Amino acid sequence: MENAFKLLLSCPSGLSSSQVSVKFDESYDRVPHPDIDLDDSISEIWDQKVQQSTSLFNGKKFRYGGHSGLEPHVCLHLGLTDYRTFMGTNLNPSWERFLVASEDDCKQCQHTSSPLGNGAIVQTSDNMILVLQRSNNVGEFPGYLVFPGGHPEPEEVGITPHKCENSELRNKNISQEMFDSIIREVVEEIGVPASTLSDPLFIGISRRVLNVRPTAFFFIKCNLESTKVQQLYSSAQDGFESTKLYIIQPSELENMASKMPGCHRGGFALYKLMLECGKNIK
Repeated sequence: MENAFKLLLSCPSGLSSSQVSVKFDESYDRVPHPDIDLDDSISEIWDQKVQQSTSLFNGKKFRYGGHSGLEPHVCLHLGLTDYRTFMGTNLNPSWERFLVASEDDCKQCQHTSSPLGNGAIVQTSDNMILVLQRSNNVGEFPGYLVFPGGHPEPEEVGITPHKCENSELRNKNISQEMFDSIIREVVEEIGVPASTLSDPLFIGISRRVLNVRPTAFFFIKCNLESTKVQQLYSSAQDGFESTKLYIIQPSELENMASKMPGCHRGGFALYKLMLECGKNIK
């Protein structure tokens, strides 16, 4: 199950920031579970984790609440959640009890935190792809192979609780954060300058079947050759999050993907659909 995935949204032609909008609203927040004891376990799990690691921080995250529209323009529906609720629902040993029996993805996951992560398929100037091996210092899937990524951050655009003023500007800023955040993640995890990266193209959203974890994926070109990228990786700001950078041929990804968590295997599937689309990405 850890490698299984579901594609929630596929945009194989690759969408620019002007083609992706956001509707941020409290209606896309998590719905409390009617089982009070189950919902109380969120706090209990967090308290246990904090006792084990005082460095844990309960940061805000954007919650994936679905989408509307199809290519060439999509709108992401986002609410607000936090790391504490993520650990207590999606990463809860009893995470399946939070799910609702429904074919509708959003209804099925309405009681989970489901923070929207991000990931990037990064292609070097000599047409190689970047894959990281996660270190043992990370909370999810230590030792697994992943694409560089992390999360868009509400704090980066001044989002704390829901506020009604100037919702149009707020939605525009959040939409831009979807694209800005994946550039930050690649810079911090790989060590390449932002100036060497192309504008990201949004290619879709995959969800890991195990604990229903959603991740938005992007395609980015880097104008550096793979040897230079490897050199820069040694001084990456967030190098502690990974132990090795693999720089591989696209044809090698199939084998690599079998060692990835489901959401990143879904990212590989989205990348393959982009290639099959045959769009000439420049």
